[in-house]
Amino acid sequence: MAERVTLITGASSGIGLELTRIFAAKGHTCVLVARRADRLSELAEIVAATGAKKPIAIACDLAAEGAIARLVEDVAALGFEVEILVNNAGFGLAGAALTLDRAQQLEMIDLNVRALTDLTLRFADSIIRHRGGILNVASIAAFLPGPGMAVYYATKAFVLSFTEAMRAELHKSGVRVTALCPGPVPTEFQSRAGFVPGMDSKLLKVSAVDVARAGYEGLMANRRVVLPGFAVRSIPLLLRFVPRAWVLAAVAKVQQRHR
Repeated sequence: MAERVTLITGASSGIGLELTRIFAAKGHTCVLVARRADRLSELAEIVAATGAKKPIAIACDLAAEGAIARLVEDVAALGFEVEILVNNAGFGLAGAALTLDRAQQLEMIDLNVRALTDLTLRFADSIIRHRGGILNVASIAAFLPGPGMAVYYATKAFVLSFTEAMRAELHKSGVRVTALCPGPVPTEFQSRAGFVPGMDSKLLKVSAVDVARAGYEGLMANRRVVLPGFAVRSIPLLLRFVPRAWVLAAVAKVQQRHR
């Protein structure tokens, strides 16, 4: 019989790294996917040193053409079936959409949206068969329009919407589907995005360790959406009472300060 595994994308740093630590500590056999083979190998050794089962590392650029099909083939060739899928890979870019590099913004859509969707659909059969779970890492940005990071915010809105819809579709199959929506997290994501944290980030931030723990516990409890931290949890509620035009203006002002 095929061995059941937890596949984690974007596992080489930040939230993905911490999710790997938690899933491995809980006894999961983890398959780690990211572009940097050296970082994955180092993480696998660190996890193994704790006494947990050593994760399997697969270096893969999920945004590259044909990469996901090859990943699926590699997983099958190793004799694995995905029981839990953690779609964590993604990146952001700060700046006005018309001034940012168009190719990079389209690559962001490829990774944040297309790859997440493709992996979910390709592994759905095995996840259903094992009554497993899907944890999609979105963002508090999913609840907001994002002038100053327009494409990034839009990709995360897709992730949240897609996750909730898949949860409804898979409800009767016993599969857990959860969206993890953190606020600003001090990781490599911010430097790659060109994002300079301000006071608002300090108020909303939660560590990658705490975000990962909340995501794991939320998935195990089959929660629809996980919002780590009190300040972050308050935002969707507050948005119900604030005119959309005000929200647009406020986000644009905040994003301007982050550049």
